[in-house]
This record gives sequence, C-alpha cells and structure tokens, in this order.
Amino acid sequence: MDLRSLKRQFPKKDQPATPFYLSIAGNIGVGKSMITTMLGEVFGWRMFFEPVINNPYLDDYYRDMQRWSFHLQVYFLSKRFEVQRQILTQPGSAVQDRTIYEDVEIFAPTLHRRGCMDDRDYENYREIFRNMTAFLQPPDLILYLKCRPETALDRIRQRARSCESEIPLEFLQDLDAAYNDWIERAPALCPVRILDTEQINLRDDPSAQAELLGIIREFHLEKHEKAVG
Repeated sequence: MDLRSLKRQFPKKDQPATPFYLSIAGNIGVGKSMITTMLGEVFGWRMFFEPVINNPYLDDYYRDMQRWSFHLQVYFLSKRFEVQRQILTQPGSAVQDRTIYEDVEIFAPTLHRRGCMDDRDYENYREIFRNMTAFLQPPDLILYLKCRPETALDRIRQRARSCESEIPLEFLQDLDAAYNDWIERAPALCPVRILDTEQINLRDDPSAQAELLGIIREFHLEKHEKAVG
C-alpha cells in the first residue's frame, strides 16, 4: 500500500473542517485494521483499534469460549464505550475498527446461540448495553467489509495471531450469518456502505484504494455542507 501516493491525492488541507466519525465493521479477519490504518494515515484522522493486544481475556476465551465469553464481551463493551466517549468529546475526525453495535448484534447473540453464554449472562449483558444507549451517538458512516467465512479463515491463518489459531470455520460462519441479518437493519442507525473485499482488492489495488477514499471524502463533505449550510 503506497500511503505517500494516496496522501498526495488526498491532502489534509482539502479535508472538510467538520469532524467525521467513521466505523469499520466486519467479520474476524476481513481486513478492518488495514483499512482503518489507511484511512487514518491518509486523512490524518485519529485511529481507534480493537483491543486485541494486552487483552486480559482473549487467550482464555479462545481456549474456552463457554467459560470466558461473558467476561470478554463485557470487556469489549466497556472499552468500545470508552472509545465512543473519546471520539465524541475530543476534537477532530476519527476512524474506529469495529463498532460497539457489533458486540450486541453479532458476537453476544452468536455466543448465546452456540451455548457459550447462558440466558442469565446474555440478558445481563443486553441490559448493560441498553443502559449505555442513551449516551451513544451513531457513526456518520459504517463501512461494512465482507468476505466468505472461508476467506476470513485463510486471512486469519496468514496473519498468524497465536490466540486465533483455533478459531473454527463454523464460528466464522455463524458470525457471517449474524452480520448478514444485522447489516440489513443497520441503515436505520446510520448510513452504511458495503464493500466485498473478495471483489475489491483494497490491500494492493491503488485505484480501489483511491475510489474508497473518494467515497469517504464525499460523505464527509456532505456532512460539512449540511453543518455550515
């Protein structure tokens, strides 16, 4: 990825002054962190990544989902709520790797259906989220990256994080089904743009990268024009 070339095409001085809040959604392994980095570096936005490094529960979770799923989901919910507070209270635009809504719409329900979270913990978790919703502001745009679960598993294996080495394909398939259901309802929350990462090579194709950056800039410009007009 040639970030210097992309920065020349999209100079920071041309960015609208109105802050913009973008979230990148998608299954494990789809490429959210890569796109978050590209957008943050090119546009000069603050970047917020999913708390994987130094996560106190992740290794235990992947070894025993039934034992640790509730603990992990509460941890993620807390961290993403903290990120939302930082995004909304600090100046400037921001791009976020995974939304807080995916925790309650994708991961917790999937773990519950798979028997990894019992009814009591699941209802407790959802109640925590409901109590947070009054303090949440949706993103200006959700960029949903999609791929087949089999492709996601290949990408997970290529990046070779030790904690992810035992993720089964069936789990990714269940998450994919939950995403397909949620993404149809997500536009009620905020605008959504869907990109099939198997059809569009955002890692290596400069034209695809520039097209995506142009799309994001148009959304940002539209928000700015509404704010000042």
